[in-house]
Amino acid sequence: MARHGDTDQAKAGQRVALTVAAVGGLWVLVTMIGSQYGWSNRTRAIFDLAALAGFGFALWKTFQLWRMRRNDKGEN
Repeated sequence: MARHGDTDQAKAGQRVALTVAAVGGLWVLVTMIGSQYGWSNRTRAIFDLAALAGFGFALWKTFQLWRMRRNDKGEN
């Protein structure tokens, strides 16, 4: 039987994976739409920065998950 903490960590990992997939998919979609409709580079850069923030958030959550797993194992 899995411990409760294991399922919480698995769910957190799934949320991070979904975040990365969603941000990546939306970024590609907005880039294609922007080139199709001739958006300015400034407008596209706003969406690039938003995607960068989303990927940064996912990286931060991954780091937190890694630290949580290390602490559960008793490592420092």
